[in-house]
Formats: sequence, structure tokens, C-alpha cells
Amino acid sequence: MREFVDLKVNYHQLAEDLTAAGIAVEGITGEGENTVFEMEIGTNRPDAMNHYGVAREASAIYDLPLKPIEPTLSNSPRPTQSFVIEIEDKEGCARYTAQIIREVKIKPSPASIAERLLAVDQRPINNIADASNYTLWEMGHPTHAFDLDLLEGGKIIVRRARPGETLKTLDGVERKLSPEDLIIADARRPVALAGVMGGFDTMITEKTRNILIESAWFDPVSVRKTARRHSLHTDASHRFERGADYGATTLACTRVGQRVLESAGGQLEGGVIDTVARTIDQAPVALHIAEVHRILGARLDTGKVLRILKRLGFTSVPEPGDGFEFTVHIPSWRLDVEREIDLIEEVARLYGYDKFPNTLPAYIGAVVQHPDETKDQKMRAALLAAGYNEAISLSFISHEDAEMFSTAPVVELANPLREEAAIMRTSMVPGMLSMLAYNLNRDVSNVRLFEAGSVYESSGKGSVEPKRICLGATGSAAVPGTHQPARAFSFFDLKGDVENLLRAFQHNSLYYDANTHEYYHPGRSARVVMDGTMVGQIGQIHPEIASARKLRQDVFIAELCLDRLYKHSLREVRYEALPKYPAVERDFSFIFADSVVFEKIQQSVRNLNLADLRSFVPTEIFRGGNISAGKYSILLRATFQSNQRTLREDEVAQWSGKIVEALQGLGGTLRT
Repeated sequence: MREFVDLKVNYHQLAEDLTAAGIAVEGITGEGENTVFEMEIGTNRPDAMNHYGVAREASAIYDLPLKPIEPTLSNSPRPTQSFVIEIEDKEGCARYTAQIIREVKIKPSPASIAERLLAVDQRPINNIADASNYTLWEMGHPTHAFDLDLLEGGKIIVRRARPGETLKTLDGVERKLSPEDLIIADARRPVALAGVMGGFDTMITEKTRNILIESAWFDPVSVRKTARRHSLHTDASHRFERGADYGATTLACTRVGQRVLESAGGQLEGGVIDTVARTIDQAPVALHIAEVHRILGARLDTGKVLRILKRLGFTSVPEPGDGFEFTVHIPSWRLDVEREIDLIEEVARLYGYDKFPNTLPAYIGAVVQHPDETKDQKMRAALLAAGYNEAISLSFISHEDAEMFSTAPVVELANPLREEAAIMRTSMVPGMLSMLAYNLNRDVSNVRLFEAGSVYESSGKGSVEPKRICLGATGSAAVPGTHQPARAFSFFDLKGDVENLLRAFQHNSLYYDANTHEYYHPGRSARVVMDGTMVGQIGQIHPEIASARKLRQDVFIAELCLDRLYKHSLREVRYEALPKYPAVERDFSFIFADSVVFEKIQQSVRNLNLADLRSFVPTEIFRGGNISAGKYSILLRATFQSNQRTLREDEVAQWSGKIVEALQGLGGTLRT
């Protein structure tokens, strides 16, 4: 870096100042001229993934001149023979530059080159390959050298691969090419994967005497797809995928040529062959100094603002008027700068974030509480009190999970990170199962989690985002810090937790039935219906699904549809004095068919509208013995109580008779 900028600061101060400006130095090794910075460069800053780019940042930080890279070729080119560059795919390759050098001598690189390559963990190969690699680290633009005598037909063609074509790359792997692959070919065959890796059959060897140096601009998307398709990640693809410098192809090609002539001798043939398929030019951006002051909250000197931009390579042209508006032309290496706010960010980070005064942003208005905030807090507080921990999972799931856990139409991502996260979640169950599995795989056997969020469903031309909450539990039923005996968490534990949540909402009826989704264990799951509307499902995950996800113990899940549940208002807390008059209990022992669930029994009694009936609950269920198969015996307890008087025996007997008749109407048999 000091070859490009006359830095007066020591290495540690330089590292600190670069980090403060957003070019993070994470480690320093060596000392003196052998000092090496280990740096973390953001993916949007390929211009800084090289020494010259970082030197440019240092020149702006310290307001020092940046020395230009000006290669000088050591001899005059002899007349060129005809060599043709054809770009068939203009979208994939906008520019291709080449330089021919003949009569080179292949040998090890000079010590100064080899030592610097070793310092950045780059293995020296030979003076030709090292000249290309050194230039990549120096100025950031990938180049490549072919053995000219192995290129057939006196031409280079940049095109898409044809069906059935193959290429043996420099790593010795024979690769079957796809018609989507952008390749470099000679007149007969592919010789390189464009922007990724060169070909084995045209590589530089000890027998090489004539070379062709190439430098190009390839489309980032095309390079990224090719690299991923062939599972190749190279120094070249890393740069091209993030956006190479369209204007650097000639300079990079000439720079490599200079180093080849210095270390390998040889004779230039003709000038640089520069073929341009299309021009890539960024639109200029208007910069208003008043906007700089408004965004940054401080009044910066206009000259300081313009000097920072100039050091970074931006050209500012004043607009007619008061002199405080400028048209800024963007350099070809800064593809990340597109708007005025991007320019203001450049000014802020180079000026120094620590130099801005600490102020609070201005705000006019009032805080408005979300309509569901009180209900959300009620749910969260109840779950935390029950021993659940709040968790957050990814909002993306796979197509397979969407089909398994939901029937809703999906919202697909245009550019998914991976196939396992290709759509927006239509259910929160996959994420909860993944979080439970993550804990179980790390020997955390007792887990209780909940997650509140949205699911995403396609609807017409848009999408809807209904709110959901998902509970997950496995392991012991005892809550930490209590004196409950150890036992396995069961369906009824989860049902009790859900009932505690639902008890907070006003409703007339609440029942459970068995109409759950197929991913639940039949017989150990239930659908939750409040006032005739399904508000959730609870139960144990089906053993087949648990096995496929490698869940080593029983896992229980509850899903609640908050968009439906929140249509009910919160229950108001009311005081009611204890009754003064005694309660009367009556037990009824009946035999029912298995098809008669308690919900039917309860509803039939509720329909009697007995004003003084306080509760009607099952106390014992029995199967087997002298009870026929397909039937069960149940002991039911009714509690009667009045707030005005002591109940009479004849009243209780009359009500008991009505209950018996109602239960017999369900096919029940009264046991004596």
C-alpha cells in the first residue's frame, strides 16, 4: 500500500483508521515491510478487495495523493499477425481485452513477487501465472494467460456452451458443460469457464513459448450461476460475482504484460486487442450540499466534501446557480454507488463518524399503540409464566415443508438463498421443529419454546400475512424450580397450557375435536374450536415425521391462529362473592359407545339450560372388564348451587332426571 500512498502513520494506526472508515482490519501479523493485514471486505465493495483499492481509501482518509498505476512496456511491439476476438454473448461479456507476447521463458518468479504472494497465502507457480495472480491482488481485476500455440484457429470466441460440450479445468476435473455456462472457446472447443477457471489443455507449462493474456468484464449473475453449478469458488469468480471494474480490462492486461516482459522476457506482438460488445456506464448522481448537512446533522465545508469524493475517484461538476449543487460522475469501479444517499454515506465514513455530535433525531407526533399490543403482551406473559422461552426462526421454508404442513397457496422467493428456503413460510411448525431438534441434538432434553409471528399466503395478485403463535414442548413436564415429580410431558400438559391462554378471551363455547392435520399423531391431537371457529390445533407430532426429522423423543406442538383468536376481546376480571348457600353434587355413571365424545355429552347437558348447574365434569373413565369392546364407562359429576337460597331435594332430583334423559338420548346406558 505504501507504494501507492506516502503514508506517515504506523501500521496499527493505519489499521484503526481503515476500520473506522468501514474497511475492517481484523488481524495484523508480521512487522515492518512484512506486515500483513487480515481484512473483512463487504460483498458490495469489490473495489476494495485489492491493495490499490485499500490504498485509495487511505489516500482519502489522510487527504494524500494516490499514485496512479502506469505500466510501461519494455519493448516495442512487432507487427501483429491476425488474431480475432469474437463476443457472441454480449450480455454475458461486455468487454474482452487481450495481449500477445512471444518467445517467453517459463521459470520461477523473482523473489520479490513470490514472497508477496506467499504473504497473502498464494502459492507461487511460475512467472506467467504469478504475474496474473500478483496483478489480481494489486489492483483487483482478474486476468488469465493461455498458451497461444494451443489455441486453435487464431481466434477467441466468448459464447454459451453447446449441448454435449465438456471442459477439463485447471484443477484436472472433466466438467460437463451446460448451455447456460458462459465459456471462452477457440475455433474448435471450450478453453475456459468465463470468470471462473481456465482450461487444462491450454494452460501455461514449461514448454510454453507464446502466450495470450486476457482480461475481461463478465456479467456477475452469469459467473455466479456457473460457479455454483460446478461447485467452484475461485479468486476470480469471487470478484466477478460482485462486479468487476469495466474500465480496468486494458490496464490489467497491460500490467500483467509488463511483469511478464520483466520476468520472462519475450516480444510483444501488436498492441492490445480490445473488443467492446456493449458499454457499461453508470448514470451521474445529483448531490445537494444542503442534503448532506440535513442527513449528517452537521455543516461540513463544501471543499472538504468535494475533496473526499475526489480522493475516492468521483468527479464533481458544479451546476449553474448558487454553487451548492453538483453532478457527480461515478467511477467504473464503484458499482455500489447509485443514489445521492450513497454519496453522503461515502462522505460520512471518510469524514469520520466519531466527529459528528451526538444528537437525538427530531420527531413530531405521538406514539400510537398497536391494536393487538395488549393481547400480544397477555399471551407472551402467560407463556413465559408457564415456563416457555420465546424464540425466533427463519421466515423461509422448503416446498416440501409447505406441502406437508399447510394447504395454503405459497409465496415464492424470486432469488432464494437455497432450495431449502425457497418460499415464505405458510406454517410455523417447520421452524419450531427445527428449533426443538437443534436443542435435542445438543443434549438439551427439556425444551419449551414459543414463537409469535406471521405466515404468508398468496391471495389473488398479492399476499396476506395472518398472525400465528406456535408452542413446542418436549421432555419433562416439571417446570424448573418447582417440586413436581418427574414425568414425561404429555398431550394433556400442552392442552392445559393452551386452555390457560384461551381463558383470557371472552367466548361462549370452547370445544376440541379430532379433525387435525395429518402431521399430528391420531388420537393424541385435537382441533380447538371457539364459538364455532377453529382457532388452533394441538397435539403430538406424527411418529413418521418425528423419525424423518430425527427427533429422539416425543414432541408436542400447538398452533393458534391469532388473527381469529384476537377477534374475541380480553376477558374482564370481575369479582364475584362466594355463595352463602351449600352446593349439591350428583354423580351419574353411564356407558357410551366410543363414538360419543365428552364434547357431545357436555353440549347435551348445556342445552338443558339449568340455571343453577355450576359444573358438569368427568371424574373417571373405565374400559375393559365387563364393559363391551367399543364402549366405555364414564362417571360424571354435576354440581348445583344457588346464590339466593338452599336448594330443595325435589329440585335437584328433577334436574338430575333431565340430565339422565339427555344422556340416554345420546345412546348412553345408566349404570345402577
